[in-house]
Amino acid sequence: MNTSLLKKFAVATLLAGTFFTASAALKVGDTLPDLASFKLEGKLPDALKGKIIVVDFWASWCTPCAKSFPVLDELQKKYADRVVVLAVNVDDKKSKMDAFMAKHPVSFTVVRDAEQKLVAAVEPATMPTSFILDATGKVRFLHNGFHGEDTRKEYISEIESLLK
Repeated sequence: MNTSLLKKFAVATLLAGTFFTASAALKVGDTLPDLASFKLEGKLPDALKGKIIVVDFWASWCTPCAKSFPVLDELQKKYADRVVVLAVNVDDKKSKMDAFMAKHPVSFTVVRDAEQKLVAAVEPATMPTSFILDATGKVRFLHNGFHGEDTRKEYISEIESLLK
């Protein structure tokens, strides 16, 4: 996936005052591909099996991504023993990711899809796109974009439903 093209489309969409709502290739009911097979930069969490996983695709140029990070960090801290938040950066340069992370430090795991192979397989519709997976690795919930408190409440409700 061409991130500069995705960036241009996202900016054009925002300027037009509309939201891009197309579905990602990975959808509710699908199983997330094996992350280890995509040669992601960074260390994946050791204990993913049997946990609820929030996989968030993001980019340094994405303003809603910056707003989502404190919420994702809150989720990681609140549900630390049962939920894993994993942020997948799609920037073309590691330096962009590093600069963003210096301004927005978090407690959850951040990896980078340097070769754009995972993002090509998943095809997130917009930045950010979050997938909430159940303990078996199936996508149960999908969020295109981040809409502040509304998205925060949805994350909590969805995670709570999976923890029951």
